[in-house]
Amino acid sequence: MATDTLIRPDRPLDLEAVPDRRPRHWPFSPWHFFLIPLALIMLMPLIWSVITSLETASEAQRFPPVLIPKALHFSNYVDAWNSLPFGHFFLNSFLYSLATVAGNLLFCSLAAYAFARLRFVGSNLLFVLLLVTLMVPFQVVLIPTFLIVRHLGLIDSVGGLIVPNLCGVFGIFLLRQFFQSLPVELEEAARIDGASRLGVFLKIVLPLSAPVLATLAIIQFMWSWNDFLWPLIIITSPEHSPLQLGLSMFQGAHVTNWNLLMAGTVMSQIPMLAVFLFAQRWFIQSIAYTGIKQ
Repeated sequence: MATDTLIRPDRPLDLEAVPDRRPRHWPFSPWHFFLIPLALIMLMPLIWSVITSLETASEAQRFPPVLIPKALHFSNYVDAWNSLPFGHFFLNSFLYSLATVAGNLLFCSLAAYAFARLRFVGSNLLFVLLLVTLMVPFQVVLIPTFLIVRHLGLIDSVGGLIVPNLCGVFGIFLLRQFFQSLPVELEEAARIDGASRLGVFLKIVLPLSAPVLATLAIIQFMWSWNDFLWPLIIITSPEHSPLQLGLSMFQGAHVTNWNLLMAGTVMSQIPMLAVFLFAQRWFIQSIAYTGIKQ
C-alpha cells in the first residue's frame, strides 16, 4: 500500500479523496414500482365510470369501447338527477346509514364491554357462538329476517332497513378486543372513587376508545351506504328506496342508459370519497393504538 494513501496524524484528511461508502437512497420507496401500477388497476373501475358518464348514449354502448369521448357531456349528471328522485334516494341512504351507525355504536359497545369486563356463566361460550355466526352467509338468514320484519310491519319502509342492522357481531368483536387492551387499573381507580359500572364505561372507557369507535362508524357507514341486497328484498316503492337500489332503475328489460347510470354511480360515490379522505387519520390512529401493549 502506498504511503500517501495512509492516514497520518500530521496530515489533514482529504474528504474528497475518500470514496462515499453510504448506500444511495431512492427519492421514494422501491415498493412504489409495484404499488403504483396496482393502484392504477384498482382505480380503473372508477376511471371507467367517470369516462362513461361523460359520453353520449351511443358512445357508451359502442364496441370496442370509446376510451376518449369526442366531447364531455356534463349534462348527463343533470339528466340523471332529474330523471329519477335522487333527492329521496340520498335522504333514504343517509337515514339508513346514520341510524345503523348510531345503533352499532350504542349496542355493540355495551355488548363488547360486557364480554370484555364482566364475568358471567357461559360468557366465553356465548362469545364463541357469536363469532361462529360471522361465518354464516347473509343469504342463509335472509328469509327468517324477512319474516321477522314482516311481522313487525316494517316492509317497504326505511325502518325495515334499519332494524335488522342496529347491531352486528363484527362490531362486538372489534370493540371487545380493543376494550381488553385498555388498562383495567383506570377502571378500578374510578370504582374506588365511587363511580358506577355505567359511569366508568361512559367517562373512562368510551373517551379512550374514540379511534376504534370512529373506525367502526366509518366501516358501518360505508357498508350501509353501499348495501343493495337487503333493500332489494324489502323495498318495493321508489320513495323508500336507498341510493344503490334507485340506481338499478336505469336498467330496463331491453335497454340500459349506461351514461346516466354511470353518472348516478359517480354521484353516489362522492360521499364515500369524502368520508374516506376524512377518515384516514382515524384508521391510522386506531391501528397504532392496537399495536401498543398495555
